[in-house]
Amino acid sequence: MATLLVSFTLAVPAYAAQAGTVTQLAGVLSARKADGIVKILGLQSSVDKGDLLSTGANTYARLKFSDGGELTLRPNTQLKIDDYKFDQAKPQEDNAFFRLVKGGLRAVTGLVGKRNGLENYRMATPTATIGIRGTNYGVLFCRKEESQCDDYRSNEGQIPLDGLYVDVADGRIVVQNQGGAQEFGTGEFGYVGTLTTPPITVPPRSGVPIATDKGTNKPPEAVLEKQADQKDFECTID
Repeated sequence: MATLLVSFTLAVPAYAAQAGTVTQLAGVLSARKADGIVKILGLQSSVDKGDLLSTGANTYARLKFSDGGELTLRPNTQLKIDDYKFDQAKPQEDNAFFRLVKGGLRAVTGLVGKRNGLENYRMATPTATIGIRGTNYGVLFCRKEESQCDDYRSNEGQIPLDGLYVDVADGRIVVQNQGGAQEFGTGEFGYVGTLTTPPITVPPRSGVPIATDKGTNKPPEAVLEKQADQKDFECTID
């Protein structure tokens, strides 16, 4: 009996790996788990630390995390959950580390970003790393040879060039790479050409809005709002 009790106790942390839930989905969303198994996800499926998430050609998916944060993935996007930990009672142990492999998404940060910001929240991309200060931001990585951004347009109607695009709807982000660092605030747009060229601010007309609910590139909100969010998040801050 004692042996069985010990075995059960050791197994419990495996369930603690769940980071979030698929709350809205239009299309096909898959996850390559840390053990290599690939799963097709549906509404209310869990997403976990170590997952490589992939959306199909016409897929939009919204994920809600245990700290109240959200990520809305656009079509042909791959996102790795490198690390995630949230404990309401232990803010010093928070972390949310993501890696955008390709495609685009919109992020609304939760308590991990609000309580610790730059220290414990990171969105890595092929050309730069993004840190936040409690924010709502979009990020898009374009590679023309793979036709990744042919369906996107800047505010003046141009197809984006290769590189990383960001926009900030609320709060602030810091984009950093080998070329330097740049902070972007509410209403600002940014661009990073390569890993070694510094991030720059671009005029709104040249900016690429990512996953907004109106105007240029309006999905996914316009698609996903047709489905009711099936799970609410409640949390208090002492």
